Amino acid sequence: MLTKDLLRVSRAGGGYRPRFAGREHRPLAARVIGTFQGHVDEPRERLEAALADLEPEADHFKLVRGFAALLEREATFETRAPVDPVRARRAAFEAAEAVGVVGDDDRAMALVRAGEALGVSADDLEASLYADLEERQVLTELDSRWGPDELVAQYNLSLAQTALFDATELRVRSSDPKALVSAVKRLRLMYEIRKTDAGREVVVTGPTRLFRATRRYGTRFARLLRTVAGAEEWRLEATIDDRGTERTLVLSDADPVSVPTAAPVAEVSFDSAVEADFAARFSGLDLEWDLIREPEPLATGTRVMIPDFAFDYSHADFRVYFEIMGFWTPEYVEKKLAQLADLEDVDMVVAVDESLGVGEEIAARDHRAIPYTGSVRIKDVADVLREYERALVAESALALPEALTPDADVVTLEDVAASHGVSEDALDGVAFPDHDLVGRTLIRPVVLEALAEEIEAGMALSEAEAVLGERGISDSSAALSALGYRVAWEGLSGGTLEER
Repeated sequence: MLTKDLLRVSRAGGGYRPRFAGREHRPLAARVIGTFQGHVDEPRERLEAALADLEPEADHFKLVRGFAALLEREATFETRAPVDPVRARRAAFEAAEAVGVVGDDDRAMALVRAGEALGVSADDLEASLYADLEERQVLTELDSRWGPDELVAQYNLSLAQTALFDATELRVRSSDPKALVSAVKRLRLMYEIRKTDAGREVVVTGPTRLFRATRRYGTRFARLLRTVAGAEEWRLEATIDDRGTERTLVLSDADPVSVPTAAPVAEVSFDSAVEADFAARFSGLDLEWDLIREPEPLATGTRVMIPDFAFDYSHADFRVYFEIMGFWTPEYVEKKLAQLADLEDVDMVVAVDESLGVGEEIAARDHRAIPYTGSVRIKDVADVLREYERALVAESALALPEALTPDADVVTLEDVAASHGVSEDALDGVAFPDHDLVGRTLIRPVVLEALAEEIEAGMALSEAEAVLGERGISDSSAALSALGYRVAWEGLSGGTLEER
């Protein structure tokens, strides 16, 4: 997908038609690829200048930028500097304050002193000062999967996907309706199947037809296009909210829209509608657990059992297995109970249809039983997982020292937790003697003191955020509050700082 600002569409005749790239744009695609390849080991600003030189030769500057945006996702940019830029700036600012910089000579002297403090030359120090700015980062690698033809094909698919960002409804006919409906379910979209003169049509919407509520589903509509375009024959008609004007977008297998590098949304088979429903609803939760469909077999005596699901904890090597026992025959229930009885050293949660009446038997086998009727309640499963999580957090917290002293001047709790292989919750009882906790970010007092000198009342919020960003602080609200400021908002576009 491309960003909305790179969308190219024709509105001729009241329609809404993507301006696809054609065979004639292959040389331009090749030149954009060559420009990236020719600027490996060079800063981004030179690459962007070279790409800008191509824009006058194209049908539209957005075509060059669209090709470049796709290739940039295949590229690696790094900060290259003799000294860490944050350290270089701190040393330079401290030296400048000591020297009292007024003119160029004073600045040169400050750079010399700062370089001596860090053991580098003044030139190396100056080269490091702002090397971490985006435009000065260096292109180190282009690991592109695409030649010119593939890049054109990927552009056309991405352009069509972007055109669907503001779709409020899709009407699709496909030669592979099974794959289409499966993808719709996985993407958590509402749908119905209608009979038309041209055959069955799948109508896909968000939770309501109100524009404000459905626009956020645009990216899901765009992802669905991969499955639609993967069929041999297909036709898609979309209603588009084009800045308040309703327009119709029509795409079909006759258009240059294909899936050049990735498969459509894969179909996942389930043994029952209850399992499918549970998996779809669980995927919408923001838990510290990953859902695995049909994990590795478990030995149960002389046979094996493949649980329906497993939950993998994100911060430790720990797995909980999950089985859904539906309305089965008595014989099958007895077989399943026997398998559970033979499992050893396995954490198993079993959702049991209440009509079976075997919850107590499952609990007697040291497994957790969750009763359900009709569908498994996500909350019941989440509550059990949180019990495991509390125990895992407590265990990981015991392994941590009473105090931690991160090397970085500014670091988020999330990064500290990740570096120790624990969740953020495990850090609740840990002290950080060298840092102040500002929001969810650890900041050394010396950094806060320096920020207090740089940020002042009356400063534009955008300017203050830039200063904070140079220090690696993304939570500007918490940082400004800690410095004693609040924002006097001027509409939605920004504001200025004032003392609290």
